[in-house]
Amino acid sequence: MARSNTLVSLQSDRCSECPIRHRAVCARCESDELAQLEEIKFYRSFAAGQTIVWSGDDMDFVASVVTGIATLTQTMEDGRRQMVGLLLPSDFVGRPGRASAPYDVTATTDVVMCCFRKKAFEEMMLSAPVIGQRLLQMTLDELDAAREWMLLLGRKTAREKIASLLAIIARRDASLKLANAHGSLTFDLPLTREAMSEYLGLTLETVSRQMSALRRDGIIVTETKRRILIPDFDRLLEETGDDSDGGFLV
Repeated sequence: MARSNTLVSLQSDRCSECPIRHRAVCARCESDELAQLEEIKFYRSFAAGQTIVWSGDDMDFVASVVTGIATLTQTMEDGRRQMVGLLLPSDFVGRPGRASAPYDVTATTDVVMCCFRKKAFEEMMLSAPVIGQRLLQMTLDELDAAREWMLLLGRKTAREKIASLLAIIARRDASLKLANAHGSLTFDLPLTREAMSEYLGLTLETVSRQMSALRRDGIIVTETKRRILIPDFDRLLEETGDDSDGGFLV
């Protein structure tokens, strides 16, 4: 099993002790299947701002984000770029059976990824059906989230867009900590204001103005530049414009 010097950022490189174990593509694997995965995995790290994969590149691996945040970006022929997705811890990168990458994948923060050689991973999907089943579930969740995001970009106000993005990140952070998303929540905002504006289709000034408004109304508290406190998660959900269940699947 290949290893990287960057594993100092992880407490352990054992699958059974992985911080994303309960959400990743290996979530349903038993001990023998985890042992097989450990034989074909290796870690890669990327600095903030570094391109992980270029659109159209051949991909000989698939991977799960262990720590950090990355973005999916599509570039048009005239050079215009649109951020089309976020990759958070436990999200899957790459598609078995697909040779090339459909999007640019860029590290927003420092990122550590648990990678698997694609051919070996595809073979293991045949011998361990739980991996394919989990990947299908994750893909369907991603499809639902993409449909919700179409609503956000097309119909929501600027305030609702900002609140929705904060709710998505807060809920995912709570899930990784095996906590329920309710009451008071604290998390580190992984995106700069510039990245938020690009992702949400807003101007930088609008993002800053709406963040200030949410802070002034007591919906959020900015403990530091990136550290966000949500005193009452239900109040934040009320600002998203979604229905009572909170809307987004994450």
